[in-house]
Amino acid sequence: MWFKRKPKNRRLGREQVLDVKLRSSQVRAVRTRIGAIGLGAVFATVFGLYLLYRTGEWVLSRCVYENKAFAIQEIDVQTDGIISVDQLRRWAGVKPEENLLALDLARVKRDLELVPLVQSVSVERILPRTLHIRITEREPVAQVNVPRPRQNGGIEFAVYQLDAEGYVMLPLDPRQRATPLNQPADSLPVVTGINTSELQPGRRIVAPLVQAALQLIMAFDQSPMAGLADLRRVDVSSPVVLVVTTGQGSEVTFGLADPEQQLRRWHDIFDFGQKMNKAVATLDLAVTNNVPARWIDSSAVPPVAPKSPKTLRTRKKHV
Repeated sequence: MWFKRKPKNRRLGREQVLDVKLRSSQVRAVRTRIGAIGLGAVFATVFGLYLLYRTGEWVLSRCVYENKAFAIQEIDVQTDGIISVDQLRRWAGVKPEENLLALDLARVKRDLELVPLVQSVSVERILPRTLHIRITEREPVAQVNVPRPRQNGGIEFAVYQLDAEGYVMLPLDPRQRATPLNQPADSLPVVTGINTSELQPGRRIVAPLVQAALQLIMAFDQSPMAGLADLRRVDVSSPVVLVVTTGQGSEVTFGLADPEQQLRRWHDIFDFGQKMNKAVATLDLAVTNNVPARWIDSSAVPPVAPKSPKTLRTRKKHV
């Protein structure tokens, strides 16, 4: 009697369980609807943005990049050197009637500056139909002759040119010139003793001896000795000096520093020899005191070859 269990209301318990299950299914349904609405909103937003992008791209293409109102009618090419403008235009790869706004200016600039003879390029759009291209060319100041065997036997020389900064170039083809040569192609001073592996067109030779040789050549053209001797060859094979050979047979040794001062000393010694009817055979300007010199009779020295005046680097224009 004491251990008799009290009867429980089983019906009431079942109703509570069913009520909990019902609320859980409703929550899941609400969450599912919210997730579906969210995914739909994201998809609609992405699709709308894509549609807007494609519409804008189509409008831009039709109204700008394919608009004949921006077709190139004038290609204004100007250069300060000797390359013909027709050749520069071919290197630029720009044709009339191309769309000016669709033209890749960076590509035009890059293609032109890949030419070793070209130093810098400026490309500019002038709306609605004009393209301006400005070229600054490299000017050769020296050359390097590299011997190589001919196919049919014998030896020939491959000629490379150097500008004042040491950039390597190949001589310009006469058909690509705007003006004919006004002096022989071999009139440039020849630099010898260069490592031929460094002679790569478009690359700069940074070797200190080569840079010193180029500085000497540039300084010589501005010195009083320019009209008194022909600078024919500069040898850079020695590690500490430059050996210059002139067209009059003189051999002059230079130190690597301060070529202007050494050229002035050469001029003073040249004047001193003239008073004695003597000419310099050998001279060592790398020595600061008691300069070693050897003399020959001035009558045995050939005269300085006349030089054609250098063409002024003015802008040439073609439209």
